[in-house]
Amino acid sequence: MKTNNKKAKIGILTLSDRASAGIYEDISGKAIQETLKQYLITDFECIYRVIGDDLEDIQYNLIELTDKEQCDLIITTGGTGPAPRDVTPEATEAVCQKMLPGFGELMRQVSLKYVPTAILSRQSAGIRNKSLIINLPGKPKSIRECLQAVFPAIPYCLDLIGAIYLETDEKVIKAFRPKA
Repeated sequence: MKTNNKKAKIGILTLSDRASAGIYEDISGKAIQETLKQYLITDFECIYRVIGDDLEDIQYNLIELTDKEQCDLIITTGGTGPAPRDVTPEATEAVCQKMLPGFGELMRQVSLKYVPTAILSRQSAGIRNKSLIINLPGKPKSIRECLQAVFPAIPYCLDLIGAIYLETDEKVIKAFRPKA
């Protein structure tokens, strides 16, 4: 078993015009943090931000979280629907070198078990340098369902791109890594 000499850095970026304006509290970003605390035994720190649904601001923050903060994993919440201000997938695609469509496909498949409107969601994921960026929906219940579906693949993806080695609490969620 491999161990880390440093803390994992995880960026959490909530995209919401209303939460960023203080109209309501961001419960989505906090739901991601709570889920990660349950899933991970690797020591990690969160870099947490709440910004509006502006394409250039989202791109700027994603670039800053990858290039300057050197986050291993960035999880966004919000901005994945069909409304005109929902531009998170476009921002992600603009800053990534590679897109990983399987993440979005699986998240929509899981969400369809609960709501028929899951087909409207545009969750995605991509890689920028040594960072994995994953776009989640904005509702805490959906966040939990989607993370539970895709998280088993996240540690191995991070291994493949040269990011931190993440270890999960196998009593809660088991990471899949192929046998050597």
